[in-house]
Amino acid sequence: MNQRLPRWRARRTVTTFHDLFVLTSEYSTSEFRTRFTALARDAAERSDLIIAVSQFTADQVCSLLRIEPARLRVVHHGVHLPSTTPLALDKREPLVLHVGAIQKRKNTSRLIEAFHAMPHPWRLVLAGSAGYGADEILRNAGDRVEVTGYVTASELHKLYSRAAIFAFPSLDEGFGIPVLEAMAYGVPVIASNTSALPEVCGDAALLVNPISVDEIAAALTQLATNRTLAHELARHGKARAAQFSWAAAVTRTWNIYNELSG
Repeated sequence: MNQRLPRWRARRTVTTFHDLFVLTSEYSTSEFRTRFTALARDAAERSDLIIAVSQFTADQVCSLLRIEPARLRVVHHGVHLPSTTPLALDKREPLVLHVGAIQKRKNTSRLIEAFHAMPHPWRLVLAGSAGYGADEILRNAGDRVEVTGYVTASELHKLYSRAAIFAFPSLDEGFGIPVLEAMAYGVPVIASNTSALPEVCGDAALLVNPISVDEIAAALTQLATNRTLAHELARHGKARAAQFSWAAAVTRTWNIYNELSG
């Protein structure tokens, strides 16, 4: 189950925790935070084993929910590699891509502000549904920022294939699948130096302080102008993405269930 358990009690239970950002900041309504916190605490207390999708999330389960480490197992998410060879980086459009809901936690407002330092003809594409506080975030987006709304898997594939830079300066992530997706498509990545993102990115991304608009802007400019660095990150990113397979995640998860069943 995802961070919650049904009311009925099973003989053995495993709960998967993806993140606990609701407990750490005001990224949602107070009513949702109260309900989520109660469900998460109940699930953590009643679970025999807990799967966390990153070591960062596992550490949060321990510290925020007071759960002993012995009940925790870390299983990283995987990524689907492209079925065809991605377009060469030099043939990409001057396009900065962000994938995720438009909301405070994703740090969209600072990304937009940082992007304004990029020269023409660069554009910023925000691929994702409107989330908490989206209207205020997009108020001063400007005509070089494109908001797609929800995109299908096919549309997302095309965006990853067109983009020359992927920017993901999120304030809090339990894992961060989009950074691996971008890496798999050969897009150089800018990501936050906080939460689970350093764990996922390794040395295959430019890591920035997500609170600093200047750092985000500098990283964008650096990748736009330093093609050697961009190509190096694209190469390291492909290798990094290949280390996260869904097959490995399934096997690890299956072993944990077998561990519990005895």
